Amino acid sequence: MSNKKKTKKQTKNGIVIAAAVVAAGAAIGTGFFALNRNKPESVEEIVETTEAPTQATQAAETFDPSLVKAGAVNGMTGKAKTLIEHYNADTVGWITVPNTKVDNPIVQVPDNEYYLDHGFDHKPFRAGTVFMDYRDRFGFSEADQSDNILLYGHNMANNTMFGSLRRYRQDLTFYKEAPYIELESNYQHYTYVIFALTITDGSAGASWRYWDMEDFENQESFDAYVETARQKSLTEIPVDVQYGDKLLTLSTCYSDADDSRFLVIARRVRPGEDASSFAKAFAQE
Repeated sequence: MSNKKKTKKQTKNGIVIAAAVVAAGAAIGTGFFALNRNKPESVEEIVETTEAPTQATQAAETFDPSLVKAGAVNGMTGKAKTLIEHYNADTVGWITVPNTKVDNPIVQVPDNEYYLDHGFDHKPFRAGTVFMDYRDRFGFSEADQSDNILLYGHNMANNTMFGSLRRYRQDLTFYKEAPYIELESNYQHYTYVIFALTITDGSAGASWRYWDMEDFENQESFDAYVETARQKSLTEIPVDVQYGDKLLTLSTCYSDADDSRFLVIARRVRPGEDASSFAKAFAQE
């Protein structure tokens, strides 16, 4: 494991950046950029993982469906209530990407660094846990939810966490097999459709600070985010995105050589849309 410190940077809103990356090349696990508002300094840490993690902490493997209480409880789903009561009170949702190994609980705490190296059971764990940016809102009221939910996950060599997302960049037609992301809050289930597969600068000096875009001030800022994501995308995906759509950005490492990140960016499926709404467009590609 090696560490290095970089220059201190601060966002225009006074939020201090701290990046964490797990990276060592194609044969080893890599990680992602994280933010921390509680530290006075920015720190970038490189963690070289030369072996696959062995600690079985993924709730997808230990979750006991028999504990689930039927129906919603005070607006909360039975699954969420079970996870919070029996597993981890930091739970804010669950993410599944069909045809990949992404099938994980999502946590959120004020310190974005904690789950970089702690498992869902709070024990030290180099693979960390999939977590939501601390500034995001993903509660009961859809009107109060963030415009863009940002999730971080390590790019592990054994395909845990966000490791299997590399399939999207290794085979640029794979999005046709797995165009959807299933995202559950503690209250409701949502489906998102992918519209960009983007490699971008993840350093503190990046010109496109995607990690600072959880909410958009107006249509201009929304359109700018979507257009930049499309311009940087590895392939053109025929999915329209309109102002007002809720977005989802999955962030993981691409390379430590240039602090680049791989992003899978999607928008929420609108009422009345289903798989047939996109099948024709995908078939024409």
